[in-house]
Amino acid sequence: MKIDVIFYSLYGHNYKMAEAVAEGAREVEGAEVGIYQVPETFTPEILARMGATESKKMFSHIPVASIDDLVEADAMIFGTPTRFGMMAAQMRAFLDRTGGIWSRGALIGKVGSVFTSSSTQHGGQESTILSFHTTLLHHGMIIVGVPYSEKRQSILTEITGGSPYGASTIAGSGPDTRQPSGNELGIARFQGRHVAQITKRLVGQ
Repeated sequence: MKIDVIFYSLYGHNYKMAEAVAEGAREVEGAEVGIYQVPETFTPEILARMGATESKKMFSHIPVASIDDLVEADAMIFGTPTRFGMMAAQMRAFLDRTGGIWSRGALIGKVGSVFTSSSTQHGGQESTILSFHTTLLHHGMIIVGVPYSEKRQSILTEITGGSPYGASTIAGSGPDTRQPSGNELGIARFQGRHVAQITKRLVGQ
């Protein structure tokens, strides 16, 4: 049972969430979990102007995803920051390269799930995940979210991300901002574990 966590991150927030998602998925017996990042489209000069050069080094060891990685996986958990209520352009560019595998139905019946981040508390986290689901549905994938059995998404004692649609974190704007909280990372681990459990049932392991 192969589960891929595929993310885009600029300052490392989504990378940390991806690691937590993968950690949760690995708790399920039989899960082979890989972490990948999508190709960067910003030039080194633009990244430097955005203050992201050092942040990018944090996950420079993570391999870049290929379309073949999608075909070989039983489940994919995608992570993207929100950009005006939608996925980041880098993730969109990667998914726009999947027309060939779409035409032959290569992802039909595979499990898909999404997590995200935003710079503000109400910065489009839910709309980003829901709009991402459209692409997964066009590929014929089975969407898995975060059920309310994950009680951490219902707490009212702190500001936190997380919804039935997927794990999320409030990241702020820039490299030296709020990092994913323990509660948000807990929801991310739950999501990874839940996706792995559902996938295990579907593949009959």
